[in-house]
Amino acid sequence: MDERPGLTSRIGLLRPMRHRDFRLLWIGQTISMTGDGTYYVAVAWLVYHNLHGSPGAFAAVGVAWSLPQLLLLLASGALSDRMDRRHLMIAGDLLRLIAITVIGILCLTQTITITILVVLVAFYGSGQALFAPAFSSIIPSIVSEDVLVEANSVAQVVRPLAMQAVGPLIGGLLLVLGTGWAFIFDGVSFAVSALCIVLMRVRKEAGEGPHESLIPQIRDGIGYVRSQTWIWVALVTATVSLFCVWGPWETLMPYVISHDLSGSGVDLALVFAAGGLGSVLVGIVAAQRGSLGRRPITVMYLAWALGMLMTAGFGLITAVWQGLFVALVTEGSISLLIVIWYTALQRLVPEQILGRVMSLDWMISIAGLPLSFAVVGPVANWIGTDRTLILAGVLGAAVTIAAMFIPGALAPERDGRLAEAAQTRA
Repeated sequence: MDERPGLTSRIGLLRPMRHRDFRLLWIGQTISMTGDGTYYVAVAWLVYHNLHGSPGAFAAVGVAWSLPQLLLLLASGALSDRMDRRHLMIAGDLLRLIAITVIGILCLTQTITITILVVLVAFYGSGQALFAPAFSSIIPSIVSEDVLVEANSVAQVVRPLAMQAVGPLIGGLLLVLGTGWAFIFDGVSFAVSALCIVLMRVRKEAGEGPHESLIPQIRDGIGYVRSQTWIWVALVTATVSLFCVWGPWETLMPYVISHDLSGSGVDLALVFAAGGLGSVLVGIVAAQRGSLGRRPITVMYLAWALGMLMTAGFGLITAVWQGLFVALVTEGSISLLIVIWYTALQRLVPEQILGRVMSLDWMISIAGLPLSFAVVGPVANWIGTDRTLILAGVLGAAVTIAAMFIPGALAPERDGRLAEAAQTRA
């Protein structure tokens, strides 16, 4: 570990940066997430402008991205528990590098089609499936326990800045040169990420059963989650609550701003930016505090419920500025939830099974996407946009609050395990 006195001791977000491997990881991730921001702009522009595609075509691209993750995440999580996690992360980066760069080249040569795009985005999603569990579970291996909260807060600051501000701005500028260049920039960002991971020193310890079949290891991971009430209750709650709000938020929130409130593209961008600001502010505060507090799981559920409930806000607002406030509170609440949740998992789940637990968490987080998007349109046509948003927010919040009262849901804070783990690992 590198010790650097001064700002790295006084500023919460900089404390984990004293660890060389963490610095390398987040140099690469900052650039990679900036590239992801360019991708979101470029792929929408490619489908709707260059290829004159329909919303159905764009939905197919979204399915191509998410479906491989649903299919591969459990296996990826098991692999991350039996081998050097850096290798999976590098493989994920290289797979995404190839897929995105090929899309860029085909765009520049004007030979890209919707069908080819869907196939290549499926490879992109597969790379994400390889990368995500290993990334989430490697953090405790590269920072000390006393800065674990700060380490998990870094993502809540970097991600919105890179993916919602800097990345889209760069993507918009690159579109002037040609859509393909935005994709190629994203591809280069994965190369930088892979290089930074190569330079990391952390190694996976031997003795994890590398020759054992993946199926029993996956079952062990599922069995562990089933044995931990506080984990499976949170995962089931995530499935239901995200089903309630994900489709309405992503689909109807832009409609409310642009149609019901006659907002401009700038207004919509400001709403997204306000959400990013909420996440950044919470990340900074959580990192500076450096502690989960005395009742972190309770706070997590309350923040979670507030984030879900605020979806209803877009069914009640009458001005764009109100939408800015709703977005800020929503994303800030979700960021607090993520910091507490990841820190709790990293402290309480045994290191040798953490990748499988993280893969289950990631898989369940995106499992509700297709169905949530599928039902939001018919429901909105039936009862109206505002009522759909209000219903979604109220149901999402109610499910989350109800989960708190399931016996065992708050166990880690009530039996002292979480506080004890922080002291033991410090």
